[in-house]
Amino acid sequence: MMNLKIDHKSPVPLHIQAENLLRELIKQPEYIEGKLLPNEIELAKRLAISRSTLRLAINKLVYEELLIRKKGIGTKVASSKFSSKSKNWLSFSQEMKNRGIEVKNFELHVSWVVPDKAVSKFFNVDEDQKLLKLERLRGKKDDPFVYFISYFHPRIGLNGDEDFKRPLYEILEADYHVVADLSQEELDAMAANKFIADKLEINIGDPILSRKRFVFDQSGKPIEYNLGYYRAESFTYTVESRRDY
Repeated sequence: MMNLKIDHKSPVPLHIQAENLLRELIKQPEYIEGKLLPNEIELAKRLAISRSTLRLAINKLVYEELLIRKKGIGTKVASSKFSSKSKNWLSFSQEMKNRGIEVKNFELHVSWVVPDKAVSKFFNVDEDQKLLKLERLRGKKDDPFVYFISYFHPRIGLNGDEDFKRPLYEILEADYHVVADLSQEELDAMAANKFIADKLEINIGDPILSRKRFVFDQSGKPIEYNLGYYRAESFTYTVESRRDY
């Protein structure tokens, strides 16, 4: 660890000195790469300051989104925010790859379920009709940042044995001749419930970005009802519009 030393004779307040030292500390390669910061007791002892003084410095960097606290884990350097543009909805994995970000699937679940009424209504099927449900927890390395839930219209013919590690719309087009042509989306800010908080490794009540996506084929028939839950401090969703003349 770099030399951490507070000058107790300096007119600069202790918490400001601690903040400046932390700013230098988190530039070290091991912390940029994901190593946890020392716990508050150890760090306060090394700096010869109180935990309350240290916490002022840490809170400032958390507020600036330079540090992130993870429940039951500790404090680490925040990764740069991932960003996705709405016009690139057909290939999320490819978009991330083009930015040098390799997307990892942490979880992948396939099941047949009777969905909520909203899903049945969207597909115009009976409320007791079972639909294929695909759930994926995705992110970078050890940093899951989005949980996707997709339902599919039964006429597509998906059976659940597909290799969903492949790009989803490639499967639909290449294997089932279904072309995703139109996406309509609804974005909302919400607080994480226990299920999503556990998946994204955040606290219950933390802010997340919620996105509903309604996907249609070239004839205007619905093919997918998709829900996405993004960890707010790790992801930015960009909407691009062009004026019609």
